Amino acid sequence: MNLKLNGVFRPKFFELFKKGQYSKQTFVSDLIAGVIVAVIALPLAIAFAIASGVSPEQGLITAIIAGFIVSFFGGSNFLIGGPTGAFIIIIVGVVQGYGIGGLMIATMLAGFFLIVMGFCRMGAIFRFIPFPIVVGFTSGIALTIFTTQVKDFLGFTSDLPSGFIPQWQFYFTHLDEVAGNLPEAALSILCLLVIISWSKVSKKIPGSLIALIVGTGISLLCAYFGWFEFATIGSKFPELGGGMSLPSLQLPKVDPEVGLFNTLKGLVSPAFTIALLCAIESLMAAMVADGATGKKHNSNTELIGQGIANMVTPLFGGIPATGALARTMASINNGGKTPVTGIVHALVLLLIYLFLMPYVVYVPLGCLAAILVMVAYNMSEWRSFKYLLKGDKSDVAVLLLTFFLTVVVDLTVAIEVGVVMAIILFVKRVMETSSIEVLDEDRIMATEDEGNVNPEDTEYLTIPDGVEVYEINGPFFFGLASRFEEFEESRTGVKVRIIRMRKVPFIDSTGVKNLRNLCERTSRRGVQVILSGVTEKVHQSLMKFGVDKEIGEENIFPHISYALKRAEEIISEK
Repeated sequence: MNLKLNGVFRPKFFELFKKGQYSKQTFVSDLIAGVIVAVIALPLAIAFAIASGVSPEQGLITAIIAGFIVSFFGGSNFLIGGPTGAFIIIIVGVVQGYGIGGLMIATMLAGFFLIVMGFCRMGAIFRFIPFPIVVGFTSGIALTIFTTQVKDFLGFTSDLPSGFIPQWQFYFTHLDEVAGNLPEAALSILCLLVIISWSKVSKKIPGSLIALIVGTGISLLCAYFGWFEFATIGSKFPELGGGMSLPSLQLPKVDPEVGLFNTLKGLVSPAFTIALLCAIESLMAAMVADGATGKKHNSNTELIGQGIANMVTPLFGGIPATGALARTMASINNGGKTPVTGIVHALVLLLIYLFLMPYVVYVPLGCLAAILVMVAYNMSEWRSFKYLLKGDKSDVAVLLLTFFLTVVVDLTVAIEVGVVMAIILFVKRVMETSSIEVLDEDRIMATEDEGNVNPEDTEYLTIPDGVEVYEINGPFFFGLASRFEEFEESRTGVKVRIIRMRKVPFIDSTGVKNLRNLCERTSRRGVQVILSGVTEKVHQSLMKFGVDKEIGEENIFPHISYALKRAEEIISEK
C-alpha cells in the first residue's frame, strides 16, 4: 500500500506493506516493546491529565487515540505519541479561561495549524529554532510543573492559587498544613526515592510504575488498618470507581454569549502555542530517534500526522498530544522497530482503560506528584541552561527572557516574545555577515569566482575614471537598507556606479525598494547604475518589481567584464 499526497504525506506505517518489509520476528519485537511502553505511559498519562486540570481518563484517552494516530499517520518509525508535560501550563490556562469546550477548540485549531505547516513543507524550519529559546521555555515549564506539584507532594490541603509567585507565597504561609499532614510528604518522598533508585535495579521496568505500585500498596494498607487516609485519585474523582465505557464522539460547545468568532479569536494565540510546542517536541524526539537508530523520519509527514491526532483526539475528550521522547526511547531500547509498536501501545492502554480503571482510584496523589517532580527534573535541562549562561550575551538575554516570561507571565507570551527576539537577533547576525563595500583599487580581477582561480593567471580589468564599483556580500535585504546612503554622502565625481551582486543569493522587497531609491537618487545626480554578477534568481526578483525596466536591461550583466565595457560606453557618450 502506498499513500502519497503531493509527495508530502507519506506515513511510515504504509511503507511496511512493501514486499519483504515486515516479518513475524519484527512483529514480535514490536509487540513486546509496545506492551512495555504502554506500562510506562500509563502513570504518565494519568499524572499529566490531573496536573493539567482535567480528569485521568482524558489523559488515557489522549494516549490511546493520539498514540494510535501518530503511529498510523506519522513520518517516524519510532515516535510514540501522547500527552506530555510541556502542555500542562497551557492546558491549565485555556481550561481556566475557556473551559473544556475552549480546550477542544484550541487543540483542534492547533491540529489544523500543524497540518497546514506539514503541507507547506515547514518541517525543516523547526530545526533552526534557536537553542536558547527551546531551553528557556522548557526549563520554565519544568519549574512551573514542579511548583504546581509541591501541593500534593507535601500534602497541602487548601486550594492552590494560580500564578507562580502567588503559589510560592501560599506554600510559605501554609506550612502548618504540612506539619499536620506528614505521612503525605513521607509517602511522596519515598515514591521519589523509588523512581530515582530503581534505574540501578532494572532499566526495562520503569521506576514510575514501581513507585505507583509501592505507593498504592502503602495507601491501601494504611486505609485498611485505619492508620491514615491518603488523598487519592478516587477522593478527587470518585466517579471513576464505577469503571469507564468507550468514549463517544462529542462536538465542542461554544458559549452563546461569547459567540464562535470571539471564541476562535481568543484561542488563536494559545492554539498556535500548542502547535509550536507539538512541532518542536515531536520533531526533536524524531531526530533523537533517528540518531539512535540510523533511520530517517519525514518531518512534513510527521507534522501532518500530529495535526490529524490533535484534530481527532479532542472529539473524544482528549487533550493536546505530541511525540514523547522518553516513551520513544523506551520503545527503541526495548526492541521497537516500526510504527506497529505505537499502535500496540495504544491498544494495550485501551484494554487498561476498559478493564482496570476502577483500580486507578486507589493511586495516591502524592505518588503522582513524585512522578511529575521527576518529569520536571528531567525536563529542566539545567546543564544546558548553565552552559548557555556562559555564551554570547544575546543568547543569554533570549534564554533568561524566555525562561522568566514562561514562569512569571505566560508560556504563550514567552514563546511569542522569544521568537520575535530570535528573529531580531537573526537579522542582526545576518547584517553582520552581509556588507557593502566600495572597491578602491584601479584594477579588478576579470572573474566572478575569485576563490577558485590563481590570481597570477587571471586577467585584470582597469576601472575607468568616474566609475565606482560597489560589492555586496550576502543577502540584499531590509537589514542593509541604509548602507548605500552612508556611502553616497562621502563620494563625489562619480558618473557610473557598478553594483556587483555576484555574492547576493536573494533580494527581498525592501532590498528592491532601496535599489530603486538608489537608482532614482543617482539618476537625479546624473549617475548611471549598472548591475553586475546578477544571478538568475535575483534577476527574476528584479523583473517581478519592474526594476529591470527602470535600470534598463542593457545595464544588467552576469559578468563584471561586460559591466565595465558598458561603463566605458556611457562615459564616452557623456
